[in-house]
Amino acid sequence: MTFTTSKARQAFTDIDPREFVTLNDPPLLIDVRSQLEYQTGHVPGAVNLSLPRLLLGSIPMLRSLVWPEWFRDIEKDRTVAVICLSAHRSPIAADYLAKQGFDRVWNLIGGMLEWKRLGLETRSGKQP
Repeated sequence: MTFTTSKARQAFTDIDPREFVTLNDPPLLIDVRSQLEYQTGHVPGAVNLSLPRLLLGSIPMLRSLVWPEWFRDIEKDRTVAVICLSAHRSPIAADYLAKQGFDRVWNLIGGMLEWKRLGLETRSGKQP
């Protein structure tokens, strides 16, 4: 008996942080870490929506409670990118967003650890 496996097609695109910072018109960047992690250091311009809150929004009765208005209003044809600490949570978020109908979803390779290792700019504090 022979078993074959096939790798499922990834529903999102991985992007290197060095490539991301060179974009003339970067997409909305969603930081899926906790609020505390976000406040201690994040990519300038990134908005925070933790992975648990993102996933809880799949329950219709919770959506208005856990998803901020800016997220509920995003057009599905808009490019969005996601980042976390070490690129373990962000692929989950990217896959979820793609399955929710977002056309173009990017995942930042290596997360904030790689971003900081490369010496790229960060900000601290609460989301505006």
